[in-house]
Amino acid sequence: MGTNLRGRHLLSLKHHTSQEIEYLIKLSTDLKNKKLAGERGKLLEGKNIALIFEKASTRTRCAFTVAAIDEGGHSEFLGVNDIHLGVKESVSDTARVLGRMFDGIEFRGYSQKFVEDLAEYSGVPVWNGLTDDYHPTQVLADFMTVRENFGKLRGIKFVYVGDGRNNVANTLMIGAAKVGMHFTIAAPEELFPDPLLVEECIKIAEENELGGTIEITKDAKSAVKNADVIYTDVWASMGEEAKLAERKKILWPYQVNMDLIKAADNKNVIFLHCLPAVKGYEVTEEVFESTYGRQFDQAENRLHTIKAVMVASIGNL
Repeated sequence: MGTNLRGRHLLSLKHHTSQEIEYLIKLSTDLKNKKLAGERGKLLEGKNIALIFEKASTRTRCAFTVAAIDEGGHSEFLGVNDIHLGVKESVSDTARVLGRMFDGIEFRGYSQKFVEDLAEYSGVPVWNGLTDDYHPTQVLADFMTVRENFGKLRGIKFVYVGDGRNNVANTLMIGAAKVGMHFTIAAPEELFPDPLLVEECIKIAEENELGGTIEITKDAKSAVKNADVIYTDVWASMGEEAKLAERKKILWPYQVNMDLIKAADNKNVIFLHCLPAVKGYEVTEEVFESTYGRQFDQAENRLHTIKAVMVASIGNL
């Protein structure tokens, strides 16, 4: 089952089936258990991995680096001062150079086209560590955390509250449609997701016959009723800091506070956040530090799911 991911890119989750997503999460769990048992592996032994970062990162950079080391691989960080991607050198030329030196490439930056061009021209697997459009490695960790808490993905009521058209919301919607979740975005109308993407996700959910649903609403209180998961993200993504004052005006009704948690009317509801969090804005300190919070389990799971992605596509399985 895992061999069908050998040599595969991870660009958005659109090209992964529900079975492949489930496989990656199971592999992540196996690798997590292995690490917790103190076992060092050799699944990435002899593999060299390029880490291209246009945007700063804590979890993504650390997860890729530690994941490679844990399984005997080597990662090379390439920041904005180390590489001339799309400036002095075209993305396609950089891709063809790096593809001759590395076994896999991670890209974290702004343009989805950049990561797709790297995938097209490098000749090696490329993994999207975040672009303006999608954040697939994050959502795999989110789903792993959901499975750890509920034992399943299919049928889970998952509600995302806040900026409904950012990269995390987009990718959660795609992933939820793939695995049969009941997924809702609660956001002000100005921050609704792209209607074409919504339509695409509804079609995915209908065609895979896992019973998943997609809903977009302005009413956060109504949306979270019976929710298993309430998820939020910062109100201004990286590169959008100038929009924060404007976002605060329209997003205050979407703050995840204890009233919103209680509106779920589910004692087993969990809170998730991809981090970093701006406490007092999208989430209150009270919720963040409560027993509902699973955000640090979620952050740790970035390591295990990223390791699974690399092992599945370039590992010595």
